[in-house]
Amino acid sequence: MTNKLNAKKELLSKILWCFAFVLYACGAFAQEQHTITLEQCYQLARENYPLSRERGLIEKTKEYNIDNIAKGIIPQLSVNGTGTYQSAVTSIAIPGFYRSAIPKDQYNLHGEVSQTLSDFGINKQRREISGIDADLQQQDLETQLFQLKDRINQMFFGIILIDGQLEQNELSEKDIQTGIDKVQAAINNGTDFNSSLNKLKAELLTADQHSIDLKASRKAYTDMLGLFIDQKVDEHTVLLKPAAPILTDSVNRPELKAYDLQVKSYTEQQRLTRISNYPQLSAFFQGGIGDPSPVNFLASGLSKYYITGFRLSWSIGGLYTYKKDKLINKNNQETVLAQRNTFLFNTTLTMRQQNADIERYTQLIQSDNEIIKLRDSVKQTSTVQLQNGVITANDFLLDINAEAQARQDRVLHEVQLLMSQYNYKTTSGN
Repeated sequence: MTNKLNAKKELLSKILWCFAFVLYACGAFAQEQHTITLEQCYQLARENYPLSRERGLIEKTKEYNIDNIAKGIIPQLSVNGTGTYQSAVTSIAIPGFYRSAIPKDQYNLHGEVSQTLSDFGINKQRREISGIDADLQQQDLETQLFQLKDRINQMFFGIILIDGQLEQNELSEKDIQTGIDKVQAAINNGTDFNSSLNKLKAELLTADQHSIDLKASRKAYTDMLGLFIDQKVDEHTVLLKPAAPILTDSVNRPELKAYDLQVKSYTEQQRLTRISNYPQLSAFFQGGIGDPSPVNFLASGLSKYYITGFRLSWSIGGLYTYKKDKLINKNNQETVLAQRNTFLFNTTLTMRQQNADIERYTQLIQSDNEIIKLRDSVKQTSTVQLQNGVITANDFLLDINAEAQARQDRVLHEVQLLMSQYNYKTTSGN
């Protein structure tokens, strides 16, 4: 009785130990395995791509430029000095009093503070143009980062396709193994030959080699994807197959906003050219020392002085070229609009081609389902016939390979359909 009780305790202990080991193994597997989505890959690729670091630099440069331009409306200080020697000077002779001559060597050192009174929005316009130029740089950067989606699509769906092929190849190996078991049983019963068994074993090894090739290809894809997203992507990483996206005909690409910003920049530049031709009025205060004094040339020696008042200036040179500059600016805008329309045309054309691919793959998948159903029925029959010795191992392998090829075709078409849908979504920018 005691021996039986001890045996039961030992058996229970072994069961608990095995159970604990299974839990530990499952936990370790869960820790090693992680999942990732297509949207996460998009986001991580943008964040880790070296070009992304330019975004902060562009924004800082924008702030510096606008701040510098804004200082143009505050009073401006300048310091000037001259020292000259003249070959002749004005002399004054008053009969009965004295004779005075301005010295031939003259010196002057003065500072001047000026404040514009008629800005006409020039400073504001320059800040506006500087901001638009920075936004255009940001949008050009966004366009380059957006192109990462195409590369991520290629790698992400390439891995999903390989995973599907590996799964189907594993099913084929199971079918071949089933045939091996049945042929082995037939050999044991003396109703089949070792040659049939060897054919099936060779086919199983071939399927295993195919799995090795697929896993090597998957590793190459995961290594590249991992480099783009700066994350570990290996055989334990599960790429979640995304749902079919909602597709629209509208185009919302970042390039369109860049074209619009270019047109806006030309428009604001033309306005700046126009208001820059207006007369400019400013107030000024000038103070310094001179010999002779600029305000009293009869004074001898260095003397202090100051001058204050208003200054009107009008450079009419810009009026000569204003009309042509306006035409050049208009031509530049029309060039950008032509480029924008060309981009829209090519994008729409690409979307139509991709939509045709979507329809084609949808029809192919429907046909694949029918083919698989028929091939599976034939395979089931062949399995029974092989067991009963009605067909040879070669015939069995032909039916297995035909069904396996049909499943591989469906996996391929399903991934191609999904990839075409996301390529369409990427092309449209939605």
